[in-house]
Amino acid sequence: MELMKNGLAKPAVKRIAFALSQVNNDFNSAQFIKEAMEDIEALELKERVNHLITILHQHLPSDFTKAARQLKKIPTVWNYGSPDDALRGFAAWPIIDYVGVYGLQYPEVAMATLKKLTPLFSAEFAIRPLLLTHPDYCQKLLTQWMEDKDEHVRRLVSEGTRPRLPWGMQLKPRIKDPSPNLPLLNHLKNDCSLYVRRSVANHLNDIAKDHPNKVIEICSEWYPKANEEVKWVIKHATRTLVKAGHPEVFSLLGYTKKLSVTKPTLKLENTNIQLGESLRFELTLQSTAKRQQKMVVDFAIHFIKANGQQKAKVFKLKSLELAANESVTLTKNHPIKAITTRKYYAGLHKIEILLNGKPVAASDFELSITA
Repeated sequence: MELMKNGLAKPAVKRIAFALSQVNNDFNSAQFIKEAMEDIEALELKERVNHLITILHQHLPSDFTKAARQLKKIPTVWNYGSPDDALRGFAAWPIIDYVGVYGLQYPEVAMATLKKLTPLFSAEFAIRPLLLTHPDYCQKLLTQWMEDKDEHVRRLVSEGTRPRLPWGMQLKPRIKDPSPNLPLLNHLKNDCSLYVRRSVANHLNDIAKDHPNKVIEICSEWYPKANEEVKWVIKHATRTLVKAGHPEVFSLLGYTKKLSVTKPTLKLENTNIQLGESLRFELTLQSTAKRQQKMVVDFAIHFIKANGQQKAKVFKLKSLELAANESVTLTKNHPIKAITTRKYYAGLHKIEILLNGKPVAASDFELSITA
């Protein structure tokens, strides 16, 4: 897989230079490319974005309003790159984020420019400083944009206001109080574009990390009149709550509120695991109900941390329906192998089975690590 930082290498710099040369006859493409490429290979992705913003500022008019007039013309001349290039959109990233850096004191001009540019890549990062500096003005504008004919603009209303947007500046006031976002999400949940609805789901999932009961309340209000598209939004908006075993979310999603099963049987094939091997286990469930039951079966592994304490990581196993008095046996091979996002420590670990978020069975296993 190609490194994401390569989305801002020389081909992207040339595309930026070409676009700016088309909207400004005095733009010095050769000099821009030379300065932009200086030491860029040593930089990571976000560092490249910031580096190119700095170089852009040296070549665009110092008066932001004049620079913005040029930037707003870029979509009409933009080279979108090869359809085979998964990173082709990155070329527009520094152009768009330039607006969030240098347009901060010109909210009307900056927001109008972002509206024009967001279809090129998404202005979800660039809009955030403006939201924090000019919240009332931006909120009024976003309320208008949620009716815009362009799905990219409508998506920006949701994605740009996500409190905990990955890679983006956190919106701490909206982490503390997400209420300004809720009318926007309520409207956009019915959007005709999956691109927009997916953003609404991700946005609500963000809110659920800080205000789980609020998200349950919102989704409970939506559900009775929800079509299949909105039910999809609700399902994906509550995925963190499902993973965390929040008790109210399962009945909201149509799972049985109070399960009736015998004590599940959990069998581990081997209770001594070497790093690089798999944890193999078998789980048997027996319904004791006289009706069908719908449930989510997850498992949590309580990994040893550097301080010697255990911390659980939840994994999906299966969603299933059990008929009256039916039994089912599930098997799983879960690899315990070295990955970049987790450091393993030798010692006693635990696997725990969760039914609709509630622990029902557990077993210990020893993890060994050899140098």
